[in-house]
Amino acid sequence: MIEKILIVEDQLNLRKLLLLLLQKDYQVVAIENAEEAFELIKQQSFDLVLLDNRLPQMTGLDLLKAIKHSYPDICVILMTAYADVATAVEALKLGVFDYIIKPFDLDKFKKLIKRTLELNRSIQQRTVQSQLITPPKFDKVQEILTNSSNMMELCRDIAKVSQSKATILITGESGTGKELVAKTIHYYSTRSDKPFIKINCGALADTLLESILFGHEKGAFTGAYQRQIGLFGRANQGTLFLDEVSEMSENLQVKLLRVIQEKEFEPIGGNHPIKTDFRLITATNRNLQDMVIAGKFRQDLFYRLNVIGLNLPPLRDRKSDIMILARYFMQQFCVENNKHILDFSEQSVALLNHYNWPGNVRELSNAIEYAVIMSHGLFIEPEDLPKHIHNLSIKSNHIVSDRGSSGNTLKERIKNYEKVLIADALRKNQGHRDNTAKDLGVSRRTLLYKLQEYEIG
Repeated sequence: MIEKILIVEDQLNLRKLLLLLLQKDYQVVAIENAEEAFELIKQQSFDLVLLDNRLPQMTGLDLLKAIKHSYPDICVILMTAYADVATAVEALKLGVFDYIIKPFDLDKFKKLIKRTLELNRSIQQRTVQSQLITPPKFDKVQEILTNSSNMMELCRDIAKVSQSKATILITGESGTGKELVAKTIHYYSTRSDKPFIKINCGALADTLLESILFGHEKGAFTGAYQRQIGLFGRANQGTLFLDEVSEMSENLQVKLLRVIQEKEFEPIGGNHPIKTDFRLITATNRNLQDMVIAGKFRQDLFYRLNVIGLNLPPLRDRKSDIMILARYFMQQFCVENNKHILDFSEQSVALLNHYNWPGNVRELSNAIEYAVIMSHGLFIEPEDLPKHIHNLSIKSNHIVSDRGSSGNTLKERIKNYEKVLIADALRKNQGHRDNTAKDLGVSRRTLLYKLQEYEIG
């Protein structure tokens, strides 16, 4: 029997493309309106719904909720160009089969459709909802801001692994945001109302780190005047985040392996094991596999830690995120320093995008804080940036235009600021145009005109 697919997509060209792509192998219906789609689902039987999240009148998540409430057996794949962890988690909570980010590779897309339908034939009712999270009580975690495809894929993976109990190893260069990822996983997990305990294993001496992790009994060593509960005990029912786990001594590696395997530990000076139940997340900026080969890290521990591996790309490989993050940091530091800055000048944008950011997001944050403090105008100019970034304009004059360029006229700057405001509002509302227009205090028609004018969305 030929499976039946419903495509719900408001962009005409994409709707036509998907229809042409799938109609040779499946029975396909393609419409643009969420309300009409739900009425059609009531009248006809569909095996799969391909659902755009950004729809007029009703979001894809709203329609997904309605579908799963009334027809839980229908598989739904959510398509969106505005991926973030919150959207991914909400979609998973509602029972979405998968979450795909535009623009997507058509061959991979066809394989996803085939795999979905094959699984749907063998699994009549999914049990996703029973495995997902309750509303989090953990303090609001900082949003992962991104517009790059590799980071969007990572956000989708974070949303998935947060629902599991598996041990996670986060890798990436210094300053890429490994701790933020760990906090995000905890925030969207079933342990979100329990402690999130973190420690940098490379910042402490071996003996001190052991005492902090395992705790100690009174009199266990000189200076142990009272019983101390260690992090393994404090993290019970919660999440323990060990940053720079690669810096652990061999002795502590052995002890950590035992805790992971046995789910129990003994405080220093203790005689009885203590049971513990914690979610372990570790991180490192080093290559643990190379360390295993070199005999500097235990292979058995590496496999225990790397049940699920997440790798954060450096900022130089996600250039499209530089100005998103820079403007976020600018707004943050303007509030802290009581400054009123509208945006970055055209030359500053060029410099920030050209710089290689060896310190990644952390370096970018520090650079923007410096620039906000040094700036005395409505726009951050090249001379406000740290000297090693500003000097790029001296070494590579072709990077930036002259200060008298048309991009620095008042009219151009106002238009640039308006573009930033619209883009930020659109991201905040996850691409929902009606809500974005409401937030900006303009009509939907005006917003659509501006989106077309500034080529946003």
